[in-house]
Amino acid sequence: MSIWEYANPKKFMQTSGWLLPWVAALSAVALVVGLVWGFFFTPDDYKQGSTVKIIYIHVPSAMMAINIWVMMLVASLIWLIRRHHVSALAAKAAAPIGVTMTLIALFTGAIWGEPMWGTWWAWDPRLTSFLILFLFYLGYVALWEAIDNPDTAADLTGVLCLVGSVFALLSRYAVNFWNQGLHQGASLSLDKEENVADVFYFPLLVCIAGFVGLFVALLLLRTRTEIRLRRLKALEARERMA
Repeated sequence: MSIWEYANPKKFMQTSGWLLPWVAALSAVALVVGLVWGFFFTPDDYKQGSTVKIIYIHVPSAMMAINIWVMMLVASLIWLIRRHHVSALAAKAAAPIGVTMTLIALFTGAIWGEPMWGTWWAWDPRLTSFLILFLFYLGYVALWEAIDNPDTAADLTGVLCLVGSVFALLSRYAVNFWNQGLHQGASLSLDKEENVADVFYFPLLVCIAGFVGLFVALLLLRTRTEIRLRRLKALEARERMA
């Protein structure tokens, strides 16, 4: 079986229709378990107090905001190279989810930053690049809506996705590129010494799994909707020509 089989909308609709309920159910369970575990069954941090628990929302949403753009980049490259319509529609479907994840990350980061840094916002390298990434998300969504021809829209948004990937990279590695700035390093790392304590680490992993599952479920749902909308527009165009 080849992955390119799912470039066929009929094949994608069949497989995603079977997969969607399972992914949605598993993500719901992971989110409930992770958030309840994290917010109600972990202690306050000795420095940050109860504000540390915002990591169960902030860290997964920030990770997803960046990785969704990477997914959009891969899907856009597949469209630009192979001209598979499902990949273009998947990139389009992912963008509003990325906008929401980025907003959640910015909002929760501000809530955490005010008591920790004494300010809701700072022009920190990571925060600034993350804000620019958010603007690229908005531009991507707006560009899709502004162009009537879907293939042209897919081409132009694919190019925009390539440019915006620079800021997705900066958002992820800004703390490593610049030593100055208020934002700390990553909460999760291959280096065990850089990870949060185990009491916070394990519920955080469950929350991340829940956010990943939520994204996959929403992506499948929205891509299925985009395919149906394209079919509907094609039928309307045929009726007008008849």
